[in-house]
Amino acid sequence: MASKKPTDITLSISPESRVDVINVSDRVKKENEHFFDEYEKAAFASHHTTAGYFEQSFAKRLKNDPEALEAYLGSFQKLFPANADYSHDQMELRNELTEEQKLVEPRNADSHLTFIGSGLENCVTYLNNQQSPVYFIDLDGTNGAERRSRKTTVIGYNTEKVVRRQEMKILMSKHPIDSINLWDEKVGVLQQLDTFIKEMGIEKGRIDLTLSPDERNTGLTVNEYETLLMRHDLVEVLKNPVRFMAQRGVNMLKDPGAIKEKAKDYMKYDLVHVVNEFIDSMGLSESLIERIIDKFFQVPASRFLRMKRGVSLIVSDNDTGVGKIVSGTYQSPILVQWRKAEDRFRTINVTFTRYE
Repeated sequence: MASKKPTDITLSISPESRVDVINVSDRVKKENEHFFDEYEKAAFASHHTTAGYFEQSFAKRLKNDPEALEAYLGSFQKLFPANADYSHDQMELRNELTEEQKLVEPRNADSHLTFIGSGLENCVTYLNNQQSPVYFIDLDGTNGAERRSRKTTVIGYNTEKVVRRQEMKILMSKHPIDSINLWDEKVGVLQQLDTFIKEMGIEKGRIDLTLSPDERNTGLTVNEYETLLMRHDLVEVLKNPVRFMAQRGVNMLKDPGAIKEKAKDYMKYDLVHVVNEFIDSMGLSESLIERIIDKFFQVPASRFLRMKRGVSLIVSDNDTGVGKIVSGTYQSPILVQWRKAEDRFRTINVTFTRYE
């Protein structure tokens, strides 16, 4: 087994519903029935910003049960309901789109925020097990009656070797809440990574971007860096995680002067149901409910949302001999902070790993 060279498979997926939990293990076996026998590990990478994977340990906590996974996601869908007042979904403000694109562009800010908040990842590594499914989770699989086309790449391998480690310093703005697109040419991270991949001759492997241990009030995600989504909607969530959930109650009020207190009551009412569903899906102790409710309005978004301290990117030559980062059209690693860095710089540790 150890001498088997790494190989990758790219699957095309057509979700059957807007939120769909799809077992990709079965689809991998159809492409290569011996895949999970030949390889001890597999890296699974989504090409999309509203579809991805949960870490293997987290999926096991939910017993690899698709219903439990949907129930967990449902908690965040209530926090970020469809058709709320998201800046990203106001097409008249989307100057980067043509008039034709505005007519067909999905209003999916809720799916982006659910992806970020729930802890879904663009890339995960699993220890292969014939008996355990691996689920590709799509939060925006349909646009009206149209089923969207999705892609995911799976790399099977047996051993890996770290070939380089280094630090990168990222300059943040003066704002306490900020998000930086690491693929922005002005930041220069992508260009540096591409150069290192070529220098080390990595054909198939992984790049891990991890926040330095002493970094606080900051997180990493891979998503679409669209200005209204990142500079407005995500900022609103970081200031107040229940802002969009509360909106449904606010919109029903006729008395503007009553909005503040009644909206707060409405949030508390809905929050109880969200927490109950979350605890049921996670199988946690019911005693946590009171603690969460009591503390919720003092708990920052950084603790309520499952913001990550690291993200992974896979590298593949796709049998061309030249390794490149596998990334979807709209995917970017994004560094988010909810409090100002002391010197305006954040430190990211970069690890390059070759699959062998």
